[in-house]
Amino acid sequence: MFRITTPGKLKRAGIAGMNRRNVAYIGQNNQRRLYPRVDDKLITKQLARRGEIAVPPLLGVVKFTGQLKKLPEFLESHEQFVIKPAKGSGGKGILVIVGRKGEGFVKSSGQVISFNDISRHVNNILSGLFSLGGRTDVAMIESMVQSSDVFANFTYEGVPDIRVIVYKGFPLMAMARLSTRASDGKANLHQGAIGVGLEIRTGRALRAVQNGQPIDYHPDTGARLEDIAVPHWEALLELAASCYEMTELGYLGADIVLDRERGPLIIELNARPGLAIQVANGTGLHPRIEQIEHDIRLHLRPMSAKERARWALRAFDQAEDRVMPVDAAKHQPLASDTSA
Repeated sequence: MFRITTPGKLKRAGIAGMNRRNVAYIGQNNQRRLYPRVDDKLITKQLARRGEIAVPPLLGVVKFTGQLKKLPEFLESHEQFVIKPAKGSGGKGILVIVGRKGEGFVKSSGQVISFNDISRHVNNILSGLFSLGGRTDVAMIESMVQSSDVFANFTYEGVPDIRVIVYKGFPLMAMARLSTRASDGKANLHQGAIGVGLEIRTGRALRAVQNGQPIDYHPDTGARLEDIAVPHWEALLELAASCYEMTELGYLGADIVLDRERGPLIIELNARPGLAIQVANGTGLHPRIEQIEHDIRLHLRPMSAKERARWALRAFDQAEDRVMPVDAAKHQPLASDTSA
């Protein structure tokens, strides 16, 4: 398991700290004028649809309190849906409705609430209760994701997601985030969710942590976490890579869910992704970023998202918790990447 105790060991392992992340990764690669493309989920959704990037369907938007009187009629035809603030963060303000019970609405926790509760929640969103900086917001109503059965035994109530770090369009590290009873069914590591590092070449579990500590089994289901293997892995990495063209952000986190029918879907993008993914993977971001920079300098033409995803599939080796040297990767120069 990944245990590092001194600054020297952290540096030798290529672990990126907050200063490096803020200055070298974010500051040098993400122009502030582009932040609204990811900080405002409604803008993200619009850009994704324009770029034909898979996202959960948008059912409707509430922008003004006066529209609340039309909401009962609108929701009448939707048994399952998600209401979220466009400018929220950390999963705050997200209301998941999984069904109906009489006149009531059933939350993912099983609690039954009334329309008045929903109306009050939407009004709180509009007033900016959940938004960054407390600014006024809009409420988005989305189709509910039908989580893939592959995660059925690995999560408690909530929908698990996969965070992929993308640097200049290249996927370089990934982890699954699994909800627990302690996290109140939310895939939020700071609230007690589990982070599972994923082998970038295969999508299989490497190791898992909860609250920064190693963990082998899900505390609520008893499932062995090392058995996780994410399907549609290449398509998932390609989806993450395609967010580079959509946002023009050089360093971003793509949060992806696996829908039972639609496959991988982008649910959120982040211009300031955290660093806990390094702990879950047991290795640092910096050597991989250096390898990407090295190969970009050798590259003679722009690469498609598919090519960048395929590059990631063969470029990194985590079998021994290290980054595979460029020569050992035994891949052709990126300029001649013509694989189908």
